[in-house]
Amino acid sequence: MVTVSPGATLAPAARTSPARGTNDDLQNRIEKKVRRHLKVSAGDDGFGHNSDVPWMAIPIVTIVFFTIFGTPILIVAVILYFSFSKTRAVHRTVRLMVEKGQPVPEALLNPPPAQRQRSDMRRGVVLAMVGLGLMLFFAAVNDWEGGAWSIGLIPFLIGAGYLLVWKLEGKKDNVPPLP
Repeated sequence: MVTVSPGATLAPAARTSPARGTNDDLQNRIEKKVRRHLKVSAGDDGFGHNSDVPWMAIPIVTIVFFTIFGTPILIVAVILYFSFSKTRAVHRTVRLMVEKGQPVPEALLNPPPAQRQRSDMRRGVVLAMVGLGLMLFFAAVNDWEGGAWSIGLIPFLIGAGYLLVWKLEGKKDNVPPLP
């Protein structure tokens, strides 16, 4: 039993070590102030809560960046690699021919330029489809009224002409049967 003299007051005993809850309270107060002023949290769970930029944005931005800028670089690199490989193979062939004492053909060192065969069918189909597209576009823009759609007739008819030429020239290549 505790006896207290009449002039004495009860005061809590001074603690020598902080209580367990004091550190948690201090941490909570600091986190509240940081969260209120900086809008970030030390305990952010990574899903964008209390954060301006979610953590998922970093890999997404990286993938998009490499897709947009890396793909053209990769395509050019592949084209250059195969061009280099072809040149190296030609040089290796020429070297082997020289070592064996065989003559090197002129066409191997200076190949003739590749010439594309004229394709009236391809031009005709492309122009006809462009004309058809223009006709539909101008008709739809003007609510299917007026004559603006007729602008598309120009490339359409040029394409039809190419297709006609392709069809007529195709018959000349056929050899008539022997009698």
